[in-house]
Amino acid sequence: MAAGTVRRFLDLSDAGGDALAAMLSDAQDRKTARDGWPKGRADADRPLADHTLAMVFEKSSTRTRVSFDMAMRQLGGGALILDAGTTQLGRGESIADTARVLSRMADAVMLRTDDHAKIEEFAHYASVPVINGLTDKSHPCQIVADLLTIVERGKPLPGLEVAWFGDGNNVLHSILEAAGIFKFNVRVATPAGFEPDPGFVEQARAAGATITLTRSAGEAAQGADALITDTWVSMGQAEAQSKLTAMEPYRVDDALLAQAKPDAIVLHCLPAHVGDEISQSVFEGSQSVVFDEAENRLHAQKSILLWAFGRL
Repeated sequence: MAAGTVRRFLDLSDAGGDALAAMLSDAQDRKTARDGWPKGRADADRPLADHTLAMVFEKSSTRTRVSFDMAMRQLGGGALILDAGTTQLGRGESIADTARVLSRMADAVMLRTDDHAKIEEFAHYASVPVINGLTDKSHPCQIVADLLTIVERGKPLPGLEVAWFGDGNNVLHSILEAAGIFKFNVRVATPAGFEPDPGFVEQARAAGATITLTRSAGEAAQGADALITDTWVSMGQAEAQSKLTAMEPYRVDDALLAQAKPDAIVLHCLPAHVGDEISQSVFEGSQSVVFDEAENRLHAQKSILLWAFGRL
């Protein structure tokens, strides 16, 4: 990246493999260093002291909102939480003007929105780092946390066998992007009509990952190191009964998990609809790492922020 270039993290490829590896290493180190500390205590080096992150939410959030806020506190900085409905953005002020104003008042912006085109436009006009907290296209911050969770369980990323079940959504798109970067393989089990964006599939394959698209949940689960699922009905979608019916064969339950490796782990980005995409027994079972994964949103956000500010 050229000197003086403002960094943005709209997709994993904006950082690249070396930077993502550095994020994972930094996140592990900082998490370990804080063991036993109060959550509100700043890290010893306070690397983002005097810096402020503006967070703009056009979609509901728990983990993204709290993890970025706490990340800035632990890094020694501060955060502002802006909901679109209570700002001028929600009353028709343009994305371009909002980006330029916030760039004058905050050191970086995290945006969680529905349309990826909005964050692209925002980043175009912003003069400070912009981070994707979720769009309809991708969810890169979630996947950094997922990769951190997988690595913590002693599973090397190159050659990893990942199985995805259900909707071919934004989370899966970022998993496919990560597969190409870190050279692991993904078996995607979806019903007809709910496949991922072909562009992400081809990008991962071109980078050397093996991506298998199948209608069989059992085929995807066979010998997998990690089973990943997400809610069948994404935020903003109408609860179409036909979609829920189509997804039924892709529930992650004990029978499906039994087809994976004995030490396989189960991930879910939450919130979960237990009984739909994942059974109660698997969600609460010993192979589930969903709450480690949720906590790791905080540790991942810290390293993403440090990279965005040029500190990694």
